[in-house]
Amino acid sequence: MSRTLGLVVPAFRPNVDALRAYVIELEKRLDPETIRIELDDPDPGTVERLEAVPATINAVEGRRGKGAAVTAGFCALETELRAFVDADGSTAVHSVERIVERIREGESELVIGSRRHPEADVRSSQSAFREQLGDGFAWLARRLLSISVSDYQCGAKAIEADAWRSVCPHLSEHGFAWDVELLALVDALGYRVEEVPVTWADAPDSTVSSVETPLELARGALRARHRAKRIGDTGGGLHAALAKRRSEPTRVIERLGIEPGEAGSSPGPGPGPGSASGPDRNADDD
Repeated sequence: MSRTLGLVVPAFRPNVDALRAYVIELEKRLDPETIRIELDDPDPGTVERLEAVPATINAVEGRRGKGAAVTAGFCALETELRAFVDADGSTAVHSVERIVERIREGESELVIGSRRHPEADVRSSQSAFREQLGDGFAWLARRLLSISVSDYQCGAKAIEADAWRSVCPHLSEHGFAWDVELLALVDALGYRVEEVPVTWADAPDSTVSSVETPLELARGALRARHRAKRIGDTGGGLHAALAKRRSEPTRVIERLGIEPGEAGSSPGPGPGPGSASGPDRNADDD
């Protein structure tokens, strides 16, 4: 029997017509148990225009950030599998379907889409400047983190519920850096990660800043490195000493006012046998 799927679509002032068409196609192809649109700071009339969409709409005032929106959606789900896709529809529906197929096959606890995989089909690329910034961040993240993948930020990922229950209480990034922290901490907890090539087209109305977002991601990768080494106990004494000198970051669930039990914070049956993507850890590498 196929395991149940819940799909979350984080959205900040989206193109409503494009979002409606994307969600309808996702519902047809994936047949999820539920779809949640986590809508931040919507323009007047947006919720009403989305009422015919086959999804639950959770609209909030203000901007929580992508990571907080996905976390809120995942914590509201009760499905065995949880996936999210960016609202701009840049990841093709058939690629999202492939990601879901792979997570349902059960060989990995986290399956991520990749625009930089050798087999990815990039139909409409970003500007040369944004593409270079993205490549630079991927290069940096591979050198900072134990987990090495080609694309940390692609807006299509799926995770098993037990892995989510384990990692959710540790997440502290509420914005775009949430993706890289998710990968780093899932890997640190010993779960397996699989990368799937996607068909992808750049969305011209994306809310990603070409300057501010790369800086946020770089800082987030450094924080993720620190937290992953603490959680995975692979950083020797340095990261424990740093932790004593720093105040603990506010967890995403605390920002959202979600109680640990509501976040699915029970440890589940335990982590998998190790990450399929990350290299061997070195306890002296800090």
